Amino acid sequence: MDRPVLRDQIYEHLKKAIITLELEPGQRIKDSDLAATFGVSRTPVREALKRLEDEGLVESSPGSLTRITPIDMKEAKHAFTVVATLHALAARLAVPLLTDNEFAAMERENRKLQQALDVQDMTRAVEADDAFHQIVLDASGNREIELALERIIPKIRRLEFAKFGSLEGLTSVEQHAAIIQACKSREVSAAAHLMEENWLSLGRILTRES
Repeated sequence: MDRPVLRDQIYEHLKKAIITLELEPGQRIKDSDLAATFGVSRTPVREALKRLEDEGLVESSPGSLTRITPIDMKEAKHAFTVVATLHALAARLAVPLLTDNEFAAMERENRKLQQALDVQDMTRAVEADDAFHQIVLDASGNREIELALERIIPKIRRLEFAKFGSLEGLTSVEQHAAIIQACKSREVSAAAHLMEENWLSLGRILTRES
């Protein structure tokens, strides 16, 4: 397999492990150990780690081992502000273009989110939430928004996994329903505002002090 393909596969595997806390915040890792685990040379592992470091999920310093970046609540608050703004922009662009099929898909993913939350399945809940928002992102037709989000969303998702047990008061399903209704009514400003608040309210819950 070509090295770029190996690098990308290792990157995706490690990113998922970081987000789901299989690799814990602050945990030290060695490229040699990872290379042995994946059955590859150190080169694609180092390239994957460099990409993760550029995205703020991994950190290293000269003379010390690489480690998974600890969760920083102040940084998380900043991340939610940016994510909320970008998703609101995507909604503004998407609302005039969304079709009945896309509305049905949004409703389907929102039902999946409710089902996952009912059984406390964080992985399925995140997948359903991502799928819901991806419909709007795709409809917006603006790839730059997605590229910007790809660097930030993993930090937020990791925090969700870390604090899933403290998501009391989460109203994402109801908020999604309101977003769908605003989109169906072609209320651009309302949909954008609701989308922004959806992310900001999640941020307030996840970054509040216990």
